[in-house]
Amino acid sequence: MRQARTVFGGRVVTNTFATYALIALNVVAYLVELVYPSVVDRFDSLGIALLGPDGQYYVADGGAYPGFEPVGIAYGEWDRLITSAFLHLQPTDGGFGILHILLNMYWLWVLGRILEERLGHARLVAVYLVSALGGSVLGFLISPDQGAVGASGAIFGLAACYFVITRRLHEHPIDRNRLIVMFVLWLVLSAGFTSWEGHLGGLLAGGAVAVGLAYAPQHRRVAAHVATTTAMTVLLLGLVVLKSLQLTGSI
Repeated sequence: MRQARTVFGGRVVTNTFATYALIALNVVAYLVELVYPSVVDRFDSLGIALLGPDGQYYVADGGAYPGFEPVGIAYGEWDRLITSAFLHLQPTDGGFGILHILLNMYWLWVLGRILEERLGHARLVAVYLVSALGGSVLGFLISPDQGAVGASGAIFGLAACYFVITRRLHEHPIDRNRLIVMFVLWLVLSAGFTSWEGHLGGLLAGGAVAVGLAYAPQHRRVAAHVATTTAMTVLLLGLVVLKSLQLTGSI
């Protein structure tokens, strides 16, 4: 890839190993779920449910039933907020099957390398993870009884970040307006058969973090970047706490 013109608070990055590391983690997780399909039920973004003695998941209606264990993000399984973003539909699932991971990894490869050149390794990973978290949180807030998997929330966040960063730098290896329009159109058109909440949550979280990265005061750039990422993470987790208390009848 060509060398980026500038970066935010550091030297130009030419070795985009963080992007490839994220792709590798997604691929390894996919191979694990192919061998052990049960990991999907345990690590998807399910917000609240009852795990029955037969190992099946049931809708939680607020009642307590002997032999049924309450599970999900609302009951402290917060790891689902991130692990779900590294799992994908299996080849036999739905109309997408293996295309689910292939499309997400393609866009991670395209957008990740460009952003990593301009932001650096750590900032790229931070945007990716916060976007993934944003997608899971919005899904939990709106549809807590529905589990979802996929890196789409993180990818939508990278798309929003790309739009903001390249606008700030006045450069666009890929036309940013067409890119963001394409992603928004897909969000709308696929709303009936994908997790639109995950897409939208990732888009909003990634865009918000990107604004903090792109427009931070130059003399306090590193501190501002850390503060922006931390503030967004705290906000999202705070929403998870409030929703969990509501779902479990604590408030």
